Amino acid sequence: MINRVLIRLKIIQIVYAYYQNGSKNLDSAEKELFFSLSKAYDLYNYLLMLMIALTEYAQKRIDAAKAKLAPTAEELYPNTKFVDNKFIAQLEVNKQLAEFIANQKRTWVNDQDFVKELYEKIVGTDIYKDYMASDDNSYEADRELWRKIYKTYIFNNDSLDQVLEDQSLYWNDDKEIVDTFVLKTIKRFDEKKGANQELLPEFKDDEDQEFARRLFRRTILNSDYYRHLVSENTKNWDLDRIAFMDVIIMQTALAEILSFPNIPVSVSLNEYVEIAKLYSTSKSGSFINGTLDGIVNQLKKEGKLTKN
Repeated sequence: MINRVLIRLKIIQIVYAYYQNGSKNLDSAEKELFFSLSKAYDLYNYLLMLMIALTEYAQKRIDAAKAKLAPTAEELYPNTKFVDNKFIAQLEVNKQLAEFIANQKRTWVNDQDFVKELYEKIVGTDIYKDYMASDDNSYEADRELWRKIYKTYIFNNDSLDQVLEDQSLYWNDDKEIVDTFVLKTIKRFDEKKGANQELLPEFKDDEDQEFARRLFRRTILNSDYYRHLVSENTKNWDLDRIAFMDVIIMQTALAEILSFPNIPVSVSLNEYVEIAKLYSTSKSGSFINGTLDGIVNQLKKEGKLTKN
């Protein structure tokens, strides 16, 4: 699940903190990097659990209505299509998610006000109403309902962002990327796989984990060389006048360009320019792009960079 886009973002954050807190303990900083990445994976599982929590809340509403002293016919014989959703039934028994819940002991119980608010928003939508009125009782229709709900009402949700921020500071910048992983997971679910349906792994493979470790260490250990290259290519600027985050982004980008021959330079440049747009000043993207492009051309002329 943790892809290189997220790894790069986390490394930028941890390298920035490494210099700001003044501890200069590389091993501790590396541990913090991998802990931060693991928290992103926790968020992935927690957001999967949110869909179950919404369904459980809907069932409680049905049960409470039936338990009234004088329930209406509609309350006694409700439409249970939403709570009987086959995709959610499969997700509820998923072995990997059950293991996460058992180990982390994390639930949505303490955030029932938010669950209630989100549920009431969902039931008022055409997506929900059309689903409840449809005669299509297929697994595919049930799964598609949740893909639509997630993409429309969970993906960009300020109230949810606040709930998650209160739970973990590590989740502030993770949700947008993790949301894409949850949507990918929903689309991958296959009814035939039942409880054994595989969730996305924390790391796709050992190579990505090694990419994170190596990129982080190269960024720190070769910092003097990378900053020298930046300084040489920004002669009209005093390095101290360049936004510190810009320096960190370029330092990390150069570590990647010079340490990973299989990653095209264009890919690295594009990734770090996008990060600059998110984390630094409005002009940082173009400044970093121009500076790194100049450094790459210089290194190629000197024979120090041979990849495309």
